[in-house]
Amino acid sequence: MNTTIRRASVFALLLVLALLVRATWVQFYDGKALADDNDNRRNAIETYSRPLGNIIVAGNAITGSARTKGSDLAYRRTYTDGRLYAAVTGYASQAYAPTQLEGVYHDLLNGTDNQLKTVLDTVTGERADPGDVITTIDPAVQKAAYRALGDNKGAAVALDPRTGRILAVVSTPSYDPSALTDANTAGAAWKRLTADKEKPLTNRALRQPLPPGSTFKLVVAAASLEDGLYRNVDEHTDSPDPYTLPGTVRVLANENRSAPCRNASIRVALQYSCNNVFGHMAVRLGQDKVRAMAEKFGFDDDRRDVPVRAYASVYPSGMDKAQTALSGIGQFDVTATPLQMAMVSATIANGGKLVSPHMVSRTTDSGGDVVKDYDKDAGTEEVLSPATAEQLRSAMETVVKEGTGTNALIDGVTVGGKTGTAQHGENNSKTPYAWFTSYGRSDSDGKEVAVAVMVEQSDAARSEVSGNGLAAPVARAMMRAALK
Repeated sequence: MNTTIRRASVFALLLVLALLVRATWVQFYDGKALADDNDNRRNAIETYSRPLGNIIVAGNAITGSARTKGSDLAYRRTYTDGRLYAAVTGYASQAYAPTQLEGVYHDLLNGTDNQLKTVLDTVTGERADPGDVITTIDPAVQKAAYRALGDNKGAAVALDPRTGRILAVVSTPSYDPSALTDANTAGAAWKRLTADKEKPLTNRALRQPLPPGSTFKLVVAAASLEDGLYRNVDEHTDSPDPYTLPGTVRVLANENRSAPCRNASIRVALQYSCNNVFGHMAVRLGQDKVRAMAEKFGFDDDRRDVPVRAYASVYPSGMDKAQTALSGIGQFDVTATPLQMAMVSATIANGGKLVSPHMVSRTTDSGGDVVKDYDKDAGTEEVLSPATAEQLRSAMETVVKEGTGTNALIDGVTVGGKTGTAQHGENNSKTPYAWFTSYGRSDSDGKEVAVAVMVEQSDAARSEVSGNGLAAPVARAMMRAALK
């Protein structure tokens, strides 16, 4: 064999080997990626070849599956009270990737989760029967929040402080997930929903952090008591009124100019929502101590899964003293979700302990056997000492009885709360955000609930926008429903 033929043979052999390596790579690596690709229609055909498992609220399925006509996608997802529960369920679509609980538990609901497979399924390669997702949502609280928010743009969350169970997650305006389920009609619905300026697909309860305004004063008060800056909520503070922001000529004014805010105690400062007290308090503590307390409550946690991923609430860094003062009243670059502010009230109500919030109680297989128990696995963190939590509860109850939160009063229920009206836009040029965070404890049986409400936009005149006027009535309706 001459040299030319030998070289050609070696080259041909290398080409064959390269082809075999590439084919193996495509089959075992790229093949899996292609199979898992959301745009692979075979996946949708397989997923919707039979009914999906269901999402359950209080023993009743709020999802279902309906037979389609003349399609290779044999079934489509259906929803009961879709608008009411959209912030909980999200949607499962033949055309788009699933969201919220539908997305988190996509494999369990379609039967491809390995935890569902029996030995026979493993041997035969068959898909298991789908499982179900049992939520912690209380339908009465969910309905109360949805109805009370009404046509307002906003959100609300309710928690059981002792267990971390999320009793309600509402975001308005809402949308009907059923509009997105059918591949033939989902495209038009998607265009309409994404073009809507009100952003109905945004989960404002979990995924839209906004300035929390004066509700953040609870965090600053907690930091001052835990640090020992003040011994109790009735000790007079060193708080000039008017208070000039350090290094500026700007005065940090109070909404109520006649309120007794000069050197006011924490109780009085929360009662009248005195900006000078908490602005000066944040500067005296320093941003590092305020941030440390905020982070203990859950701020700056970008991996908060409930099990839907909640966006991080933020306490900023690198501030000067004037900015630190503004952060003390929940402004500058401080942001929070309703979930986060509900966690603050829940922690205070629960003696300083934060139980991990979760809106799924357990997942089950097709036979009802538990796959994972989230109630059992909920962790607990000590954020505050019991003494500090008791002091803050006392002050928050004064806010509702005699202060800015009287619209949250409920007969037969001990209610503590904090209002907030957060500035919006440059020089507060846009409609402020109205906040209310609270807890309620039944005087008859001791049952508890913590709630946070944020109203982003309403039909109310600008002069009537306040936490007590817009958000507190929503919280009251939710607490009444939870405590019955």
